[in-house]
Amino acid sequence: MPMVMGSSAITSSLVWFNVFVLFLLTIHCTATEISYHDHCSSIVPKSSITAPEFTTLPFPPFQNGYYDGGDTILNPNPSNYSVDNDKFLSFQTQYVFGTDHESVFMVEGSLILHFRNRNYLVQNMTYAGSFYSPRRSRKSAVSFNLKGFWSESTGKLCMVGTSSSYLREGKHLHLAAVLQLIGVKNSTITSLIRGTLRSLSSADDPSYFEPISILMFPQTNYQYTKNSNEFEKECSGDTNVAESSSLSLPLGMTICSVLAYPVNTFQLEYASDCNSSKTCNPFGDDVGFLPQLMSLNTIQCSSDGLSLRILMEFPNSNYVGFYHSFNPNTTFVGEGTWDRKKNQLCVVACRFTKRNASLSNSQVGDCSIRMNLRFPAIWSIRNMTVISGQIWSNKSVNDIGYFKRIAYRSTSTDNNMLGVPGLKYEYTEINKVKTSCSTKKPVKKSGENYPDGYSTEMSFDTSVKDSGEAFAWGYWSPIFVGDQISQWSSGSFLPLSSSMPQSSSLEANTSNGRPLNISYKISLTPQYSARKTALFNISSGYNRRVEISAEGIYDAETGSLCMVGCRYLGLNNQTLKNDLMDCEIRVNLQFPSLNAKKDGVYITGSISSARKKSDPHHFESVYVSSAAFYSGIERQSIWRMDMEILMVLISNTLACIFVVFQLLYVKRHPGVLPFISLLMLVVLTLGHMMLLLLNFEALFLRSQNRQTVLLGSGGWLEVHEVIVRIVTMVAFVLHFRLLQLSWSSRIADHNSQKASWIAEKKAWYVSLPLYLAGALISVFVNLGQKNEVAEIAMQSSRLVDIQFSLWGGLRSYAGLILDSFLFPQILLNIFQNSTEKVLSPLFYIGYTLIRLVPHAYDLYRTHNYVPNFDGSYIYADHKADFYSTAWDVSIPLGCILFAAILYFQQRLGGRCFLPRRFRELEVYEKVPAVDGEE
Repeated sequence: MPMVMGSSAITSSLVWFNVFVLFLLTIHCTATEISYHDHCSSIVPKSSITAPEFTTLPFPPFQNGYYDGGDTILNPNPSNYSVDNDKFLSFQTQYVFGTDHESVFMVEGSLILHFRNRNYLVQNMTYAGSFYSPRRSRKSAVSFNLKGFWSESTGKLCMVGTSSSYLREGKHLHLAAVLQLIGVKNSTITSLIRGTLRSLSSADDPSYFEPISILMFPQTNYQYTKNSNEFEKECSGDTNVAESSSLSLPLGMTICSVLAYPVNTFQLEYASDCNSSKTCNPFGDDVGFLPQLMSLNTIQCSSDGLSLRILMEFPNSNYVGFYHSFNPNTTFVGEGTWDRKKNQLCVVACRFTKRNASLSNSQVGDCSIRMNLRFPAIWSIRNMTVISGQIWSNKSVNDIGYFKRIAYRSTSTDNNMLGVPGLKYEYTEINKVKTSCSTKKPVKKSGENYPDGYSTEMSFDTSVKDSGEAFAWGYWSPIFVGDQISQWSSGSFLPLSSSMPQSSSLEANTSNGRPLNISYKISLTPQYSARKTALFNISSGYNRRVEISAEGIYDAETGSLCMVGCRYLGLNNQTLKNDLMDCEIRVNLQFPSLNAKKDGVYITGSISSARKKSDPHHFESVYVSSAAFYSGIERQSIWRMDMEILMVLISNTLACIFVVFQLLYVKRHPGVLPFISLLMLVVLTLGHMMLLLLNFEALFLRSQNRQTVLLGSGGWLEVHEVIVRIVTMVAFVLHFRLLQLSWSSRIADHNSQKASWIAEKKAWYVSLPLYLAGALISVFVNLGQKNEVAEIAMQSSRLVDIQFSLWGGLRSYAGLILDSFLFPQILLNIFQNSTEKVLSPLFYIGYTLIRLVPHAYDLYRTHNYVPNFDGSYIYADHKADFYSTAWDVSIPLGCILFAAILYFQQRLGGRCFLPRRFRELEVYEKVPAVDGEE
């Protein structure tokens, strides 16, 4: 009975304790809950909730926008090297409920403030073709969970809530805020959603932050203000082009699908008589710079995909990223509709007024800007662009805000309009090409075949070098081959019409070895050290890529390509009265033969200027080179790789067999164990352990950031690698077992094996300094060859990235130590002057052959396969040993010499090859123990 009473008391106490805890939690939650009435009742009064709402919404499920401020919570420690801040937000609507008030709705959602601080940082060249790291960014975001009420009639929204977010630095934020927005209702081109996010903490509280101004473009129930007839009038004028000069949109393709990229960048081209910023600059003198780029950012598309809303942004930079800072001072907002009759997009755009105020006070007005956008149906060397158009003002010359027409064109051919039927190309510089290349035609060699002009081999990467050893990275892409668009990525061609002169049609349509007209797009990106190279010194900014459009003649009989090129001159390097294009560029390339072997498969050539040296646009010739990857050679490389995996497997299996022979040998002759060099066994064991570690390293790196060597190998390569790892593991275990037996025999009777220990120490004292000296030499030689290897690595982009580091040099030196694995045993035999046959002939001779065969194979591979890079070497890997003609001869000779010395040592004594006076035996007498009783 007392026990029952005690249990009841305990149970009652627990119940009261739980009630007390619940009471405290209730008080805490009530105290920390933010009162909507205190902060928002004057904006949108609180109403009673009735039922969920699904048709009338303040925002779409995801609404994007921009904000200003918030540095105290998002960027408390800004970098001195930051050049741009991306401040964009997203509002995610989670729930909407109706209320007893007809036009008031309760809204729950999340406001996420994103922040990206970009820094221009340059990394050391670690991977082939990788000269810059991407802009290193420090991302931060703060998410507010908000709840409040929205009035559809007034367009006002007020919400309160808190944030519980972790910054990148690990700081946990507890923020309380109120969000107030206006303009959340049906909208037109001049409508904006504006507001502020204010902190509810006191100014001296660590969680306080300054008011954040917010700007969004309403997307719900947007009403386009212009119909098709009005747009047709807006885009009329004497600068219109013929309808046949623009491509029409095929059925199933809309203007929204074509401009679906988040940011489309265009190069601006001003009128030749433009000499005043007030009449040239669309922003007058207010911004302090003349824009060179324009980006189109799609805000919203209509349901039929023919109308859209866009932001026209003019950054003061040559780089426009996926996210970038929103600047109303240099931005227009517009809406446009696709005109099917004229095959163009016509846009009416408006300026932001009160641009110097905060975002929450921004307004849109002055909708006098007009823009058209079309897809040119006729390309040429001077106009190889997918998208082009014009921007102008419909105001009079003397009106404020007037500016002259500005032409623009896309800077990339990477657009899905490239394959639309009807696209034509006019070869306008063929006569100039024939004149410049008539004296340079190479002589065809018998028995050599070259790539066909329509093949995928015509697209490639290159490295670029001038006389000053400045590097750049280039990409060459054929655009038209004869009358056909080069679809090199898919390996097919679309037959389209061309506006070639009739006299040249024979040349343009030949593909059976005779000259073939071809046009190229060449993109060159300089390395940081090449920024002062004249070819790249044409524009400002950090990412100074040079685009060259070229056309010429390709001779499939000799593999020669001769072209004339044009490059766009930046506004900083020419007067507006001069031509924007420099078409005095000569391009010459020589493709290697399809059956080239010994000399390697390298595309070589040059890009030079035909201008006089006194001309400001003249540049010194640059030389291009590229490793050509022909399909036949790639198939041969795949076969070689499969064969090399098989050779690795056989080599490791033989290593297991030979060490088993040694284990059986010491089992029959256990007395030889103390005479086996421990250092030799350590070298062999660590060698196999390192192979295991490198294999696992390759496995993990492949899943993270490595590219596949050659995709044709597929799963066959993976299966073989697993088998190789298993066999390598077995070899490691067997070598470790042999090391354990030898060590145990030494420890078992330390006194009796004193002579062996002394000799072993002497062998270590001699070997380790030599190994260390060799490692230091290898490091210094490796550093001296770093630039040379980097240059070679630039010639390939479709192989695995080649990692050059000191670790790679030490790995090669470790392979050399394995080649000389008998060296410690020879030293031990010398110091012991032993006549014991400690090693089985099958072990040391067989293992020597295993180390010899890779060097013999490397000699064979060098003379019978196309020279390759370390990325695809599996057997006789250049990163795991020293391989060259000299090493492939000297290392095998050294291995044979060591094996011969050991053979004679085990028959004639450890010092048999030394002069007679050094052959004296060291006598170690075993002193009998003294009996204590005596």
